[in-house]
Amino acid sequence: MNHDSYPDAYISDILRSVKTIAVVGASPNEMRPSFGVTRFLAAKGFDVVAINPGHAGGEIAGCPVFATLADVPHPIDMVDVFRNSDAAGETVDEAIAIGAKVVWLQLGVRNDAAAARAEAAGLKVVMNRCPKIEWPRVSG
Repeated sequence: MNHDSYPDAYISDILRSVKTIAVVGASPNEMRPSFGVTRFLAAKGFDVVAINPGHAGGEIAGCPVFATLADVPHPIDMVDVFRNSDAAGETVDEAIAIGAKVVWLQLGVRNDAAAARAEAAGLKVVMNRCPKIEWPRVSG
């Protein structure tokens, strides 16, 4: 897949098909973009969990927090990654290991090697995009 541009149908299909989303790097700071995206996705009806080892056992934007993806006790459809491009590779590998269907790397985050690993494992990949921005654009 060309990760410089995504067809609207590709993005729309992802956002319409996923039910559970893990936000890796979610922050309890209401001023951080990860907090706003976590809250937005939960408000849209997704089952959202936050991944932040420093806040495991608590809540972020009303969503339960786990230390790692492997700690989440139910399947995750999409992993939304708020980590830098280099660190995103490790998170993508964890997403593959838990059987996620989609890896979504946030604005400014791109790791082509990790994307290739995810696609080889059968996952859909989005990089350098934000679901909070894409949702209203493709949902009408």
